[in-house]
Amino acid sequence: MTPPPARRRGAPRRSLPRRGTVRRAQMITTYGVGSLIAVDNESFVVAGLDGAHEAWSLEEAPIIHEHRLARILGVQHFRLPPASDDDSKDGIRVRRFPLWHSCPRCDALQHVRGFNPPPGKNICTDCEEDLVPSRFVVACEHGHLDDFPYWKWVHRGNRADGASGHCGGELRLRTSGRTASLRSIRISCTCGVPEASMEGAFRRSALADLKVPCSGKRPWLKDAPAESCAQPPRTLQRGSSVVWAPVLKSALSIPPWSDGLADRLSGRWDTVREYASDPSKLAIYLQGAFPNEEISTDAVLALIEAEDQEDPDPDGSSAGQNHRYLALRRQEYERLCAGNAEADNDRRQQFVCEPPSGDSAPLLPTGLMTPMLVKRLREVRALKAFSRVTAPDSNVEVHEAALSLRPTTWLPAMEVHGEGVFLRLDDDRLERWAACTAVAARVDRIRANHERLLRERASDPAQVPDSPAEPRMVLLHTLAHALINEWSLDAGYPAASLRERLYADETMAGLLIYTATSDSAGSLGGVVAQGEPTRLAQALRSAVHRAQWCSADPLCIESEATGTGSTNLAACHACVMLPETSCEHNNCLLDRALLVGTPEDPTIGFFADLLTG
Repeated sequence: MTPPPARRRGAPRRSLPRRGTVRRAQMITTYGVGSLIAVDNESFVVAGLDGAHEAWSLEEAPIIHEHRLARILGVQHFRLPPASDDDSKDGIRVRRFPLWHSCPRCDALQHVRGFNPPPGKNICTDCEEDLVPSRFVVACEHGHLDDFPYWKWVHRGNRADGASGHCGGELRLRTSGRTASLRSIRISCTCGVPEASMEGAFRRSALADLKVPCSGKRPWLKDAPAESCAQPPRTLQRGSSVVWAPVLKSALSIPPWSDGLADRLSGRWDTVREYASDPSKLAIYLQGAFPNEEISTDAVLALIEAEDQEDPDPDGSSAGQNHRYLALRRQEYERLCAGNAEADNDRRQQFVCEPPSGDSAPLLPTGLMTPMLVKRLREVRALKAFSRVTAPDSNVEVHEAALSLRPTTWLPAMEVHGEGVFLRLDDDRLERWAACTAVAARVDRIRANHERLLRERASDPAQVPDSPAEPRMVLLHTLAHALINEWSLDAGYPAASLRERLYADETMAGLLIYTATSDSAGSLGGVVAQGEPTRLAQALRSAVHRAQWCSADPLCIESEATGTGSTNLAACHACVMLPETSCEHNNCLLDRALLVGTPEDPTIGFFADLLTG
């Protein structure tokens, strides 16, 4: 990572100083544009994408193509973030934030410029001590970010209404050390006002009571003007997970898009479509455009037909975009069910999905259909935007903060080449189970809490999205978590290296568990091996028995509401919750009682028979 240099008129371009390293995948999921990152004793905000397309070299930040996902997000292609190790030529730009610092020796608290540090250093000139960035920042639900208003905080109640000028004194920050609470952090001013602690700064109305509005600042965007914002600002810890949360969209490369032909046609789609009505002219064009490669006209026409069949909602609205994203999932589900045999493909094929060779009889009592072994899989995961204060969810509406000041034709993304196992539940058994009154009652409680959360976060009360909390969805989601935890124990996979992909609505009842990283835990055949019927049946029985008991019971199994927004029932970090990167729904909409039942009513568990068999 490299912070932008001070601008000097006429000065030659110099090498930018480096400040730490992160993995490329973290630039999408953890330290993306607009996030705060701590490096040694300093803190920075990752800069926006303005100018990045020209600054990033193609060698270190290659272009990624995924035509289906690009159409939905309204971009032409994606870029892999550049590496930031010692051998890389460039890196991700960062900007210093927060700008308010304190000195641990003299306790001075002021803007970093007030310490007058020498170039390239972040020290107190008087004490020669490393400065400490402010632990507290201010953010709002529209993504704005600013320094905590220390002066207004310490002078509250000691200035006339409407007074905006400073008193001329100098602020001091010290820690009493008596406790680890906010009460021990004391702010004072040399003007003589009473010392104030940081206690109460995290109350929702703390800044509103001080009549501190949102500043509308976007420090991650260069030269970005302050926006008018009516959202109330909130005090947050600099390292809090809600300071930055990514809005991710992903897609699997499935036939006919998975053989690399669509990538080679990138940039030529408009011309190809012009000649599509006349195959002979199309063949001539392809011969001229690819003189050293034989491109099948029928294959190109098949791609065009597949694109036309995908829900072509041209309005670009968020509702239309979400509808097309659901259609994308449905296409993936159909392809995972149909499979794509390895013998029928060449080495360029990025999607290979086959049923296991073994007998599926061991799975018959479990309610699982014959699994599909996804031996070759490519996923493109793009960073569309980010949010603050409220974590994004696939159904909860959040304000999406932009990654750049001006619209771009690309987005940062990562691609994962891995493997997975696709599972489906028996539809007839699932329908009989979902019709149970006790099952419906538990899911109704989850849905009611989730719908309340959706209403609270909706910008338009008349357009609140529907909650996906249905019996089959909650069951599939909890089952995916239980199997990931089981495989992490039995097969040696870290839970964070596996990821779920749910396919649940009135026409779908499946889940894909696949490798979420492309490192040493990515594609070694270990996940596919777990999908063999005999081993899968054993893992399922073990997972169900393990889910029967939680170290937090009886509190966990008897809980009326848990999790964010009370959108879980019997689910906690001791039983079925996963690392955030492994779950599509931020550990919401979970209930292990739907797997194993409750002590009072074991029959509501879909797999309750496995506990007695």
